[in-house]
Amino acid sequence: MFFCKRSLQATLFLCALFSQLLWAQNVPNAQQFLENFGISGEKISQLDRGEIVTYEVSETSQKELAIGVVMYMPVQLAQVLEYLKRGNLIIQDSNITASGLIPDNADINTFRKFAFSEKQLDEAKAFLKAEPGNKFNLSKQEIETLQALLPKPDDIDKKILLKTASQKYREILLQRWKDYRKSGLAGVSAYSRGGSNADPATELRTDAVNSKTWVHYFPQLQQGWLNYPAGLPKSATEQFFWMNRIVEDRPTAILSHRVIAAGAEGGIILHRQFYVGHSYNSSHVVAGGIPYKDGTLMFYSTRSSTDQVGGIGSSLKHAIGREQMKKVMIKNLRQLNKNLQKNRVSEPGESNASPFPSQ
Repeated sequence: MFFCKRSLQATLFLCALFSQLLWAQNVPNAQQFLENFGISGEKISQLDRGEIVTYEVSETSQKELAIGVVMYMPVQLAQVLEYLKRGNLIIQDSNITASGLIPDNADINTFRKFAFSEKQLDEAKAFLKAEPGNKFNLSKQEIETLQALLPKPDDIDKKILLKTASQKYREILLQRWKDYRKSGLAGVSAYSRGGSNADPATELRTDAVNSKTWVHYFPQLQQGWLNYPAGLPKSATEQFFWMNRIVEDRPTAILSHRVIAAGAEGGIILHRQFYVGHSYNSSHVVAGGIPYKDGTLMFYSTRSSTDQVGGIGSSLKHAIGREQMKKVMIKNLRQLNKNLQKNRVSEPGESNASPFPSQ
């Protein structure tokens, strides 16, 4: 069973949070932050020893998994910010087979490296024959377009089938990016489940509304995040990227939007996966840090929605899912800390699109 190993891996770490940005209000000190996250007593002692501790993040539905982690890193906040500005990758995720940034003038060639391999012939054929249900996250219109294709998948050469499936998936990715870029969450089409729909737009909107801690200090950013493409603060920068990630032994197309705001004393990063090819519906990540002692206190929370944790045994499924998600998040923070302390610098031109929340 899949429990969100993806929506998070790249987002999290890249930043430092709650800074003296013009649009931030009543920025708290480190002690207030720890109190806001319910971190006190022995947990603070654990942080001071370099351990990673968790904090509770409210789940908004039976489909959602949510958790937060925090770590003290003996690295100056300025170094974290510089690492972020350089666009360095933090985690090398071996499950990501291809990825790339999506520029403002994106076209079908932007996704040319997304392709089904010969070993994924069955997956490509299943995609071209997709029906409403849980196997693929596709809208009713996308499914109808695939079903109208001629000739049918069973009647064409394997190489042509792979080429056709890859091209059609690229067309879907391009159109979904265009729709989101134009209309934000309002442009995100629901996934057809056969008699019902999964609605990633509503999930992501609910996540943004319920991420109360950062919302309290960054109301303007929250409104811009909810009302995208209108209203992002001028001090914020954004990036889009796509990835092909192996999830449950299947290639998974993912489209992500990342917003970063940074100032002299910190920053914040928001990340949402507004399209995921299968296994889960959406992911929302908030990450950041503040100066603490001789280094930086890094916070990182993720919410991920998946149909797999609902129904009978939901409580047990949630417990298992949170534990799996926590392991991935902790691994990410430790890798970030290691990379920062070694002061690694990516080579010029290296893509910073991949692993952002590949949870």
